[in-house]
Amino acid sequence: MGERKRILFVVNPISGGKKKTAFNKQVLEVLDLEKFDPTFKITDHPNHAYELGKLAIIEGYDAVVAVGGDGTINELGSAILGTGMPLGIIPEGSGNGLALYLGIPLNESAAIRRINRFESVEVDTGEVNGRNFFNIAGLGFDASVSDHFATENIRGPMGYLRSVVNVLAKYKPSDYQLIIDGKTYTREAFMISVANSPQYGNNAYIAPQASITDGILDVCIVHKFPLYLLPKMVFHLFTKSADQSDYVEIIPGKEIVILRDKKGPVHVDGEPVEMGERLEVSIKHKSLKIIC
Repeated sequence: MGERKRILFVVNPISGGKKKTAFNKQVLEVLDLEKFDPTFKITDHPNHAYELGKLAIIEGYDAVVAVGGDGTINELGSAILGTGMPLGIIPEGSGNGLALYLGIPLNESAAIRRINRFESVEVDTGEVNGRNFFNIAGLGFDASVSDHFATENIRGPMGYLRSVVNVLAKYKPSDYQLIIDGKTYTREAFMISVANSPQYGNNAYIAPQASITDGILDVCIVHKFPLYLLPKMVFHLFTKSADQSDYVEIIPGKEIVILRDKKGPVHVDGEPVEMGERLEVSIKHKSLKIIC
């Protein structure tokens, strides 16, 4: 028997509104302890997962595992990006967009069993103004919703829905100039999403054709639409047909500049970040290994 692989499980105790008190016990029951030597660390402040990921590299771990949602994955993935260290995912978030796309089971035990196989895929990662994203970055309506949701005391789908309704009541579309691989577009848009993977989470697909391994980002421009069509727009999201809507335009690109008239929130894998009028977005092809 060779030496056991050292794996660090980084647990976000509050993601997805689920308690994770029995998680360590479950890992010890399901993980192949002849092959792996697990360590557990719990995050207790913003950016803690990032700090623990950086430490894991120094301490010579063989892999790190994000036990949380897209925010935890983003922090831990950003810490190990380009190092060749594989990232495992135990999906515990509200949306779990990346895990759903990669076919990682939402069931805890099944997700832990995936780690036993220790097979990984190299995926692309995006960057907006120096911030990494693995799933989707966006501005406009969905960024305003993320900003509102961050202050919402109800987590999960109900809290998110409440944020959508609150923001929708007073939201106005904005003017944008986009330069995508050198070509300029001027658009009035309800929102713009730059998608590395096809879905936000909860099987809501904004860019049905997006692939996380093709070296291309899908710029999804949602045009202003009459409010009575909102149910139809939502239907498109959940039937993988957003690209067939008259109000959705998708332009593929690798180097993207988005200019807007004022600074505001940009959501990076669902987390709101305040950014300026100029957004520079790029893709790093096959820059992260994910165990799946």
